[in-house]
Amino acid sequence: MIIDTHCHLDDMRYDADIQEVLARAKAKGVEQFIIPAADPKTLQRAVDLSEKFDAIYFAVGVHPYDASNYNKEFLEPFVGHAKCVAIGECGLDYYRLPKEPEAIEKEKKLQKEVFIEQILWAKELQKPLIVHIRDASEDSKELLEEYAGEEGGVLHCYNADESLLSLASKNFYFGIGGVVTFKNAKKLINSYPKIPKDRLVVETDAPYLTPHPHRGERNEPLYTTYIIEKMSTLSDISYKEMAELTSNNAQKLFKRL
Repeated sequence: MIIDTHCHLDDMRYDADIQEVLARAKAKGVEQFIIPAADPKTLQRAVDLSEKFDAIYFAVGVHPYDASNYNKEFLEPFVGHAKCVAIGECGLDYYRLPKEPEAIEKEKKLQKEVFIEQILWAKELQKPLIVHIRDASEDSKELLEEYAGEEGGVLHCYNADESLLSLASKNFYFGIGGVVTFKNAKKLINSYPKIPKDRLVVETDAPYLTPHPHRGERNEPLYTTYIIEKMSTLSDISYKEMAELTSNNAQKLFKRL
C-alpha cells in the first residue's frame, strides 16, 4: 500500500474526473489520500470528498500565503470531523515577500503569529502538523522547536536544508515528493540518505510538482509510484519495502488512517 500524504484533490482541476483519478491510483496500490488545507474557500470541498470517498482524509489550517485570512472561528467546526487528521498546511513562506523593508517585516510578523497559533492549536488538539517551509528554514525551525507538541508533524516537500533534520527528534517526518525525480535535485538527493528511514513519508503535492517523466502535466496520486521507485533506489531497498515503510510511517504519524 502507498499513502499520498499531501494531495490537493479539492483543486478545481479534479472536478471533472476525481473518480477516475482515484481509480488510477488504487489500481497501482495508492490506497489512501490526505488533502491539506491550503485555501479556506475549498475546505468544505475537502470535507465533502472525505465523506464521499472512504480513502480520503483532510487537514484543517491556513497556508502562509493566506495568513491575513486566518480565522480560527471559521476553522473550528471542521477539526472535530472524524476524517480530520492534522492541522495545516501551515508554516512560513518568504519567497514572495514585498520589496519595501517595512512591508517585509510586517508580512514576516503576521506569518509567524499565524503559524504559532496553528502550532499551539495542533498541540492542544493532539494532532500532527503539516508544515510548509519555503526560504524560511531558520525561523520555521525555531518556532517548531519552541512551540510544537509531542505529535510532531511532517515537513511538506522537504527542501533539503540539513539544519531541519534535527526536527526528527521532535517527531517530525519528511515529505518526499516529485522533486526527488528531477534532474536538478542534487541537493535533495545528497540530503536524502541523512533522513532517518522511520521518518520518511511520500507525497505528490498534486496537482503541482509532477515527477519525471510526466513533468508539465497535471500531477495526481498515481505518480507516487515514480517517487517510491526513486526513493527505493536511493535507499537501496525494494519498491515493495519502500511502499510499506512510508505507509507504516504515515499511519504512525496520522493515527486515524
